[in-house]
Amino acid sequence: MNDTDPYRMLIDGKWVDGSTGERFDSLDPYRQKPWASIPQASDSDVDHAVRSARAAFETTWRKTNGGERARLMLRLADLIEAEAPRLARLETTDNGKVIRETTRQMGFAARNYRFLAGQADKLYGQTIPLDNADLFDFTLHEPAGVAALLVAWNSPIQLLTNKLAPALAAGCTVVIKPSEHASVTTLELARLAEEAGYPPGVINVVTGDGRVGAALTAHDDLDLISFTGGQRTGRLVARAAADNLVAVALELGGKSPNIVFADADLDAAIPGALAGIFGAAGQTCIAGSRLLVERPVYEEVLQQLGERTAAIRLGDPLDPDTEMGPVANQLQYDTILDYIAAAKADGARLLTGGGPADDPDLPTGYFVQPTVFADVTGDMKVASEEVFGPVLAVMPFDGEEEAIRIANSTQYGLASGLWTRSLSRAMRVAREIRAGTVWINTYRTNAAQAPFGGYKKSGFGRERGLDSLHDYLRVKNVMADLSEDVGDPFAMRV
Repeated sequence: MNDTDPYRMLIDGKWVDGSTGERFDSLDPYRQKPWASIPQASDSDVDHAVRSARAAFETTWRKTNGGERARLMLRLADLIEAEAPRLARLETTDNGKVIRETTRQMGFAARNYRFLAGQADKLYGQTIPLDNADLFDFTLHEPAGVAALLVAWNSPIQLLTNKLAPALAAGCTVVIKPSEHASVTTLELARLAEEAGYPPGVINVVTGDGRVGAALTAHDDLDLISFTGGQRTGRLVARAAADNLVAVALELGGKSPNIVFADADLDAAIPGALAGIFGAAGQTCIAGSRLLVERPVYEEVLQQLGERTAAIRLGDPLDPDTEMGPVANQLQYDTILDYIAAAKADGARLLTGGGPADDPDLPTGYFVQPTVFADVTGDMKVASEEVFGPVLAVMPFDGEEEAIRIANSTQYGLASGLWTRSLSRAMRVAREIRAGTVWINTYRTNAAQAPFGGYKKSGFGRERGLDSLHDYLRVKNVMADLSEDVGDPFAMRV
């Protein structure tokens, strides 16, 4: 497939257009121009994909042993690694994330497939000693079945990997629905899966707008739905899953605190704060969008932060020297600017940035200035709602107890960070923060082995690491009576 070819969906091992012939353009957010043509799936296309996944699961995939599943996953990882430069370029063109990050994400995706491939033939059950010695009891871990995987636009390959790798390792078949704002690399990954040798119907991809997601999550022949995205859509997905009594896993973003104590190494903490909010132009669910700074170092941190933020290099995301590219689409661009306006109206002190980028050397892309607001209070929108953009809210605090209170004061609980030279403080605060990830003296650092997921309204379920397999497996208990006694048919045997 050439980059300029119209893309097609993968259903039951065949590359197909949507049944209605409807298509839409993917826009390059840097140049604001169409660059790829994507099919719009219909309800019948979605039904075809689910039925194909079901047939593949029942006839082939659930009976495929773990060693073979592992072999295919390792082959897919090799292909991703070989294609990493091209995949990175395509993803950067599709969503504006800088090439230095998308390149690294491709390698990280391959690592995730390799890690979970190592578990595909090790899904052990256990024998359970019972009170009654005549009963022999053991458990089996079996694949859940057909999983719908819905992926957001900010990191398509990595977000898909978080779901697809454990699904394949567990023995599930899948129907994938990428965001209409960034579908290309998901389709490219499906091509690589086909090349790796996955049987038809194991991996299916349907593309299009919210109509496709609604049809997929409402389908009555799914066993699991895994969704990454915003709260509003997450609620719709959860309702659809409830209607059909389908298991659901949600990752719904955050308003993560990044806490700098007075004894922190500021030479490390300031770059950590920058990474937390301006990496990926702030369009990441783990963005450290609330910077909590202990008062003795508050002004010093603000001074250094303002200087470093003002020097961030905006530009072509395909240029390796660019540090921050455009935001991904018009809707997000408008949303970010609305939050900036709200912060100003609420009385936050603008330290730097505060609007559209005005560099005459930039094209008419969706560029927002890296923005820092100081003296933010908890009642401001910029402190409590997810902006999903390069906007940092800096909040002072006095002492450990207040830092923990502010950190836990939002509805979210996905990620957090803290900076201190005190090991005892680090351990105390880490225990008290209500978030699925706590980074100590680092931020936005990931590992294939480490589980990821949220507390509170940041969702439920875990991705990456061994815990990610739980959503895609079901535990079956098997009990055998080894005695020759005939029991009382009118009393439960224990």
